[in-house]
Amino acid sequence: MKIERESVKSFEFFGLEIRDYTAGLEGSASMAEIMVPAGTRHERAWSKRSDKYYYVVEGRLSFIVDNQVLNISSGDVCIIHQGTRFSYENQTGETAKLLVVHTPSFELAEEIFEE
Repeated sequence: MKIERESVKSFEFFGLEIRDYTAGLEGSASMAEIMVPAGTRHERAWSKRSDKYYYVVEGRLSFIVDNQVLNISSGDVCIIHQGTRFSYENQTGETAKLLVVHTPSFELAEEIFEE
């Protein structure tokens, strides 16, 4: 199966631009591209369902994972296990690009946002 980037419509979610490549597909995992503009913050959250694997394609981000600050840059991965509280923020002047893989696949109803 091939999914072309141009065929995936992006949507805005709390200031993030997200392209969910696997929306509507059956599978054991899901994948999305996330554009994180300068100054944008993902509020503190946790998943009742999925582990999350964030790969930084471009830029730098500060993740807070269970109150520990992790500064990650292009080429780095941040793993968030199910039930682990996290947030992230782009404190730079440039947009960052992430790929995120959820396993099992993402379901918004299973995500808890605390702020």
